[in-house]
Amino acid sequence: MRSILLAGAIGLVGTLVGTRYAIHFLVRRGYGQFIRDDGPTSHHTKRGTPTMGGTVIIASVLLAYSLAHLITWTPPTASGLLVLGLVLALGLVGLADDWIKISKARSLGLHAWAKLTLQTVAAVIFAVAALLLPDARGMSPASQAVSFLRDIPWPWLQLPIWLAVVWIVFLVSAWSNAANLTDGLDGLATGAGAMVFAAYAIVNIWQYSQSCVFGGPQCYQVRDPYDLAVVSLALAGACFGFLWWNASPAKIFMGDTGSLAIGGAFAALSVMTRTELLMVIVAGLFVIITASVVLQVGWFKLSGGKRLFKMAPLQHHFELIGWQEVTITVRFWIICGMCVATGLGLFYAEWVVGQL
Repeated sequence: MRSILLAGAIGLVGTLVGTRYAIHFLVRRGYGQFIRDDGPTSHHTKRGTPTMGGTVIIASVLLAYSLAHLITWTPPTASGLLVLGLVLALGLVGLADDWIKISKARSLGLHAWAKLTLQTVAAVIFAVAALLLPDARGMSPASQAVSFLRDIPWPWLQLPIWLAVVWIVFLVSAWSNAANLTDGLDGLATGAGAMVFAAYAIVNIWQYSQSCVFGGPQCYQVRDPYDLAVVSLALAGACFGFLWWNASPAKIFMGDTGSLAIGGAFAALSVMTRTELLMVIVAGLFVIITASVVLQVGWFKLSGGKRLFKMAPLQHHFELIGWQEVTITVRFWIICGMCVATGLGLFYAEWVVGQL
């Protein structure tokens, strides 16, 4: 447990301290956020707030993971490195997007096709490596099965290798864009992300204690769950520390650098822990917000220009009907907390029922 707790503590301190210096650095160089004209008018006061704060989150997570292993003299694992690799890759895509916004003085960064292409390339490399890197037992970090609380044994959900790659690429794209859509209010995505990562630290610790390496009727066929717990708590700590500076009124935004990285981590952790469908419940807030955009666009096209919400994503709808930003954020955090509690409850209940 030492390396898990160390990773969480170092991730927390890293963003708590590092973000302060990042704010000064970004302000001196004028690297501020540009606000879309078609967004809520209340957001215009945020113009010029430093962005690209996600670089501090990513750097803190990498530092926390490295130091936790160095201090405890434990080697990193393929699973942990693959998660961090995907986080870093998507963070770089987001960084390119943020940099174009700043350098071109506009609210839009990379073209949609370029952004999607880069995300897809990163996801394909991750998927292939996760499926084709077996350990001494022949177990790869990811499996070819679709999973809920563990791999679902139904034959038609045991995917051929090429379809498993497509499935993982879809998850990476879906979750990275879901986190990006959720990052619309001060502290919203950061606080919700911290809860989800903390939940997955608990999931991984439990999977480690009940691993099939130790045997048992309800054991988990998961590779490197202990190291995934290290990564999860490092991410939770880093997001929690960043929240000190990102809470309303935000002194810095994570930008696409942070949101794409956080979404990538959701996808990677769900794949590695064999809980891809459970993540839909645990990170339910992100699903709800993404669904609001899909429904808004779909209804707009089907109805010939009518809207379900005053604005999508959903958080902006509540802004336009008069809710204060802090009120929306806190209430959405409560929803996220309920989703996390429900997901963890299902996860544990399945294990308990299996023991009966």
